[in-house]
Amino acid sequence: MGRTDKESHIIYRYVKPSLPRMSLGFTLKFLGTVADLFLPWILAYMIDMVVPQRQIPLIIRWGAVMVFCSVLAVAFNVMANRMSAAVARDITRVIRHDLFSKISYLSCAQIDRTTIPSLIARLSSDTYNIHRMLSGMQRLGVRAPILLLGGILMTLSLDPMLTLVMVGILPFTLLVVYLVSRTGIPLYTSLQGAVDAMVRVVRENSAGIRIVKALSKGDYEKRRFGEANKDLTSREWKANIIMGITNPVMFLFLNLGLVAVIIVGAYRVNAGQSQAGTILAFLTYFTIILNATLSITRMFVMYSRGRASGDRIGEILALHEDLALGRRDHIENGCHISFEDVSFSYTVNPEQRNLLEGIDFTLRRGETLGILGETGCGKSTILQLLLRFYDAGGGRIRINGDDIRGIPPQELYAMFGIVMQKDVLFADTIRENISLGRDLSEEELHRALAYAQAEEFVKDLGLDHSLSSRGVNLSGGQRQRLLISRALAKRPEILILDDSSSALDYRTDAELRRALREHFEDTTTIIVAQRISSVMQADHIMVLEQGRISGYGTHRELLAGCALYREICESQMGGTTAGASHV
Repeated sequence: MGRTDKESHIIYRYVKPSLPRMSLGFTLKFLGTVADLFLPWILAYMIDMVVPQRQIPLIIRWGAVMVFCSVLAVAFNVMANRMSAAVARDITRVIRHDLFSKISYLSCAQIDRTTIPSLIARLSSDTYNIHRMLSGMQRLGVRAPILLLGGILMTLSLDPMLTLVMVGILPFTLLVVYLVSRTGIPLYTSLQGAVDAMVRVVRENSAGIRIVKALSKGDYEKRRFGEANKDLTSREWKANIIMGITNPVMFLFLNLGLVAVIIVGAYRVNAGQSQAGTILAFLTYFTIILNATLSITRMFVMYSRGRASGDRIGEILALHEDLALGRRDHIENGCHISFEDVSFSYTVNPEQRNLLEGIDFTLRRGETLGILGETGCGKSTILQLLLRFYDAGGGRIRINGDDIRGIPPQELYAMFGIVMQKDVLFADTIRENISLGRDLSEEELHRALAYAQAEEFVKDLGLDHSLSSRGVNLSGGQRQRLLISRALAKRPEILILDDSSSALDYRTDAELRRALREHFEDTTTIIVAQRISSVMQADHIMVLEQGRISGYGTHRELLAGCALYREICESQMGGTTAGASHV
């Protein structure tokens, strides 16, 4: 994607507050660079004018001037470099913060389109490239051009003829820089795409390491990583080869110029048209100009990578909210939750059938809905629509009579306690994993643990026991009970349990359901489950088949009128009679 004016404005917005500090740094860098430029000129003056006079005090005086210029050059350059590092650090920190904040509020659809690995790469690799660009442009962006132009002006004051010989080389070097940088920027954009692919492979392997080991797929995953690594290496090699052309070509042109200067200078000294000190200073300035030109090429490399990364970061920061807050349409329907002929598809292809079609049901406050169905029939998608992670393609979803598209996100999410199908425990203490920054009291924590049937094992471990990332140092049942504790801790208005008891034994599952009935009678609960026993006592049970409601009612009603439910019941509980006897 090309860089748009809006994306450019977004990146510039972060630099703008630091412009006064950058200007001060540029001024210091300018003064230090000018002091550097005067040193060869003073040296040439001493050799040609002062030394022949054989006056020691005069030599010491001019030597002191050289020392003073050297101290100024070092001091100003050090201060300017420290300021540039601080400015780059502060700007990058703000960009990284805002990028993380933006990612946190992206809709699920936007995350699906961008992909998690790409977002990780933009937050890490791309912000690092921005940091390098900002730091390098401040250090080299002033010093290198001043050394280049100042060196040329100084040589003009020493010997215009030799300067013309040197300046004749510069158009060729600038042409090389232009052609190479124009080719290099698209290559670095492609390179960052390969970084996304490699991050994806590493992330998938890190998350699924147990599956890889269990299925003895280590060699297969090594090949996958090898292919991603090879692609990344190949693109980086190509980009670096193209950008690396500049240094040898620049050296070639500039050294040819240096040879020409030495030859012409030797003839001019021999003819008495120039002096030895002038030639010595000229060679020093030529070296300065050479290094300045090489610095400019390095700056273009950093700029190329930084611009490519800036484009990618700008794309995310420029994303508009695609779940915009709508008008708070309210009707009095006497229901806590209602789905009105809801349809949905994850794709925008009009020829592909909707994943969900004609979902229509109502729940009053305190009622429980159980959802059953085959894998991929849309059970979890119903929950994500209720949470407004996605907007329904058709129909309306209401909570307390309000269209959820008109409820502010913070108000909407505050209603819910959630345990998702693939929920996460963080690398923190049990206490923090349950409270999750909500400042819960000890009483609330222990009460939630008791309701979730987790109090016994947490008592042995302690609330301050540290968990590994994703809670891998707990059993599956312990993880699920902690996640349920988190959902129950603030006594939510709506409780969502998405396959949250699959790792629990039947006794613990029954105790959990009893605790919910006794202590959360005013909480509307939606349970997605694979086991009939988890939902058979619910007020309503919805059976989904290929995204449509195949049956809706109580356990007894579905046994009598829904063939799919009866089939599930027979396979899990040994027949319809057995199933009915458990009610």
